[in-house]
Order: sequence, then C-alpha cells, then structure tokens
Amino acid sequence: MSQRAGVGAGGSTSDGDGGIGTNWAGNYTYRAAALVRPRSVEELCAVVAGAPAVRALGSRHSFSDLTDTAGTLVDLAELPADIRVDAGGAGSAATVSVGGGTRYGELAAALHERGWALGAMASLPHISVAGAVATGTHGSGDRSRSLAAAVRALELVGADGTVRRLERNDPDFAGSVVALGALGVVSRLELEVEPTYEVSQEVRTGLAWEVLENRFDDITSAAYSVSIFTRFGETVDQLWLKHRVGEERTPDRFGTVATSASLHMLLGGSNEALTDQGGVPGPWLDRLPHFRMAFTPSIGVELQSEYFVPRGQALAAIARLRALAPRFASLLQVSEFRTIAADDLWLSGAGGRDTVALHFTWLRDEPAVRRAVREIEEALGPLGARPHWGKVFEMDAAELAHAFPRLADFAELRDRVDPQRVFGNAFVDRVLGQG
Repeated sequence: MSQRAGVGAGGSTSDGDGGIGTNWAGNYTYRAAALVRPRSVEELCAVVAGAPAVRALGSRHSFSDLTDTAGTLVDLAELPADIRVDAGGAGSAATVSVGGGTRYGELAAALHERGWALGAMASLPHISVAGAVATGTHGSGDRSRSLAAAVRALELVGADGTVRRLERNDPDFAGSVVALGALGVVSRLELEVEPTYEVSQEVRTGLAWEVLENRFDDITSAAYSVSIFTRFGETVDQLWLKHRVGEERTPDRFGTVATSASLHMLLGGSNEALTDQGGVPGPWLDRLPHFRMAFTPSIGVELQSEYFVPRGQALAAIARLRALAPRFASLLQVSEFRTIAADDLWLSGAGGRDTVALHFTWLRDEPAVRRAVREIEEALGPLGARPHWGKVFEMDAAELAHAFPRLADFAELRDRVDPQRVFGNAFVDRVLGQG
C-alpha cells in the first residue's frame, strides 16, 4: 500500500489507546488507531481521503474483527439520517433514502409515521442499515428476501474521498451491496418500501420433531414470518408466527399450544424486551422484530453463529444438527430456523437460491464455540452451507469460495475499486485468501 496522509479533520475522535472499546457481545476489543465520528458526508469524505486504512463501524453487532482496522474506524451514527420517501409511480417502486449509520428501528418509526413500511425486519431493530446490508442480515418468511435485497441504490465514499453512486442497472451493483465494507464506506442507501401494514404475533409450544419433518413447508408458510426455536430436546420448543393482518390464515397449528403469556426464546431472558405477542395486531415495526428498540437486545453475554443452506437441504441439515447436538448442548442457549427467499447478490447467504437459515446463540466461551462451529461446518458444508458474515465461523478461503460461487468475482471487483486495499483488513484478507 502506498503512503498516504494522516486522518483529516472533522467530527469527534477517540484515540486507539483502548478507548474504542468492544463489540456488542464483549468478545472482541477494537485495535484501530483512531475512531472518528463525522457529522456530515463532507467530513466523512475528508476523513477517508486522509487515512491510509479505513473501516466503517456500524452498531458493533459483529462477533469478530470484521469491522476493525489497523487504521481509522469511522462511526456513522452521527451522520444525518435525512430520511426521504419517494412514493414512486408510473411503474417505479416507492423508495426511501436514508443515511447509512441510521438504525433500522429509527428508520422504521419514521417510515410508519409517513404511512410506509419495509417488507422485512431483522430480529433486532438496533442494527445500522449499512452494516446489516453489508453482511447479508435478514428477517424471516418464505416470501421475504434479505434486507440487502431491498436496496435499489447506494452511495459509497471511495479511497480518494469521492462519493460514488451505484444503482441496480450498474454491472457492479450485485457485487457491491453485501460487500463486507471492502469497497468503501456506505454513506447512504435507497430501499424499497410499501404502504404500512399491521402484524399479529403468536408464540406456540409443543411442536413435535416428526411434525416438523413431515410438514416443514406447511409450517414455514403458515404466516408472513415464521421462526422455529429449539434446544434440540424432545420437542422443537417454540413456534413464532407473525401474521400479516388481512392475509388468509391457516387454522392448522400443527399440534401446538398457544402460550398464555409472553415467552422469551432464551432461558432467563426478560420478556419486557420482547415485541408484543398474544396475537394482538399492531404496526409492522412493533411485531416483525423479536425485540423492542428501547431495550437491550437479547441478553448480550453471548456469541452467535448462523449458516444458510439451500431450502431443499433443510431437513437433512436439521437431522445432522440433531445428531450432533449432544456435543454442543452445554454451550447452546437456543437455535432458530428461518426461511429467506432468493436474491441475486453475490455474497448474500440467499444468493441464487431459496434458503433456510440455521442460527445458534451460544454462551460466551469463544474457544469452545469455535470448536463446536467447526464440527457444525463439517456436517453442513457438504449440503452447501454458507456462514453469516457477521457471526462466528471457521470456514477458510477455499471453503468460502466453494460456498459463494461469485467470491472470486468479488475479489476482482475489490481489487479494481480499491487497488490499494484502503478498506481491507485481516478479516477480508482471510475471506479472500489474499493475506
């Protein structure tokens, strides 16, 4: 990498003397030389243009060194959200334009006030829009695509400090949305929206494994958004059904029983943090996420892993996990199964295929979790498993290249857009095998 000037002026800063802190889970301490919080896109451009190495820091919800750098971390939280809705018309989709550092919960509230909605939300509304998109984060539902699939355009600050806009008709677009922060700092995104709607959420218990195996497709299509929680015991534990009000509902509940009070998916978790259950309709933003924006998400002291398998391999994957579960039972807090519709983004977990996501919430014992994760990868790898980029995984560059067929194309795109690797880091080097 060629020598470049030091960090430019603008925004508040924090030296890399241990003051940057840790990620959300507390398992990773940032090692960057400095943290900068620009308050405008102009300040952001000046920072990027003056730094030899830069990474964008989102909501700190990644569980690895994904967002770290030896250079300057840029926190986008103080950039203006500047939320602008375009109602579309004459064949064009309705969209919202939003600053990349804005959290999904903040965007959702602003959209709902104006009569608009997103088609999907992740379980946590606390995550930043740019960070969630860059890592392929998702919600759940047979018809719901990843959050990144809603992106129609994005603006990136390149290594020279200029803003570049990419739209869906751009040949680089599909490789630039789920991009791991390696192509620039995403300052702004444009997302598809639709008229606001209501959702009711019910939680049921007692789903038998035999029923899940025999009626998997019926279960995942039984509501607009479906989550299946399990600890791999005698039954599946919990079935969460989020029904879109006004859509036809199946009377079949698969032999399950409705809970009489709110039920947390984690043992000992605070029900106060959960979005409303009990089948009472409410705005989409208050039901599609599992957790309320005003409370600490989940329980914090945990690690997470997630793997995406082709939908046709879901039952085989679940069977392999059930067989393996006694080996990791002491580490597991809960596992969640969700479905995602296919998209065309190169590094998306659902890229090119309808997908089932298999999520694991672990106790925070990283060495033990990494051993368990490696065994899971050995079991699911032959089924086409892909890891969630922001969570704990052990796959090496060769395994990732097999799992993501366009990974080599992405490496070429990265080298063309950022030949000096200003936005690279150890994580990206490992993923691309370019250390």
